Amino acid sequence: MTIDAPHDTATRDSAPRATFMGLSFIAEGGVLKPRAETELLGREAQAVLARRIGAQVVVDMCCGCGNLAGALAHSYPSAFVYACDLTPETVAVAQRNMKELGLSDRVQVRRGDLFTALSGIGLEHRVDLVVCNPPYISSGRLERDRAHLLNEEPREAFDGGPYGISILQRMVRESIRFIKPGGWLAFEFGEGQERQAQLLIDRTKRFEPVSFACNEHGVPRVALARRRGDG
Repeated sequence: MTIDAPHDTATRDSAPRATFMGLSFIAEGGVLKPRAETELLGREAQAVLARRIGAQVVVDMCCGCGNLAGALAHSYPSAFVYACDLTPETVAVAQRNMKELGLSDRVQVRRGDLFTALSGIGLEHRVDLVVCNPPYISSGRLERDRAHLLNEEPREAFDGGPYGISILQRMVRESIRFIKPGGWLAFEFGEGQERQAQLLIDRTKRFEPVSFACNEHGVPRVALARRRGDG
């Protein structure tokens, strides 16, 4: 399973930063620093939005510093994005990034446990696209060969449970309540997890057959599924 090193950059205010899809993001405190590998998910999400007409409602679940939310809102001025994460530290960093990028009017950062962050605001069956870069490394690997990832970044950014798919399971299941018929789900997963990703989507019986986007080495790393039109 590959986890690229973040593209750290220096800044005059000394806040740690990372570049993602041509934009600079503050990446300090307890947030996952954007990785170049996640730009594959960003490009696939851009392609989905490019095929749709009119204003789009987008959800960036497990948003971290807001890199996906910011990149998509920056690319598509007609999109309104909800960026969601669990910890107050992460939400605060994402809010700072949206303000700095001039996107606060179109990116609303919300705190909550996955889709509970969106409860009660009327988004059920109204979302055109959900994107997610969830934690997908197994707890055991974080104690062994991936322990170095925890030196500077928080466990919750990586820990996907005993098999690495605990958050993916919940995210796929809970997204159904919010994605409109004909809307899309797109998410990153670890190397070798494409079969599990396909099974999670197929078992819901609410999505059309999943497709995968591969990295430059031909390895599947992003899943894309369109919500069936029959609800």
